[in-house]
Amino acid sequence: MEEIKVYMVKGTALFNESSFPTKQKFTKFVRALNEKQAMEYVYTYFGSKNKIKRHNIKIEEIKEVSPEEIADRSIKDIAELDKII
Repeated sequence: MEEIKVYMVKGTALFNESSFPTKQKFTKFVRALNEKQAMEYVYTYFGSKNKIKRHNIKIEEIKEVSPEEIADRSIKDIAELDKII
């Protein structure tokens, strides 16, 4: 069984494509088994929350981070858990 790791995904996305297109940078902390799964989560997250198409999301960097480097409080709390009941 693989261990779940925390990845930091950086990139840019095109928001408001139809009315007033705005390209914005993002940094998202993701719990995943590997880099491919982390990238897929970012695509689905921005697609469902902001209706952004995959071709409008450019991922520039994916790297594994240690628990001390995590900026997102909810991800950090989940990463520190030993087990979920």
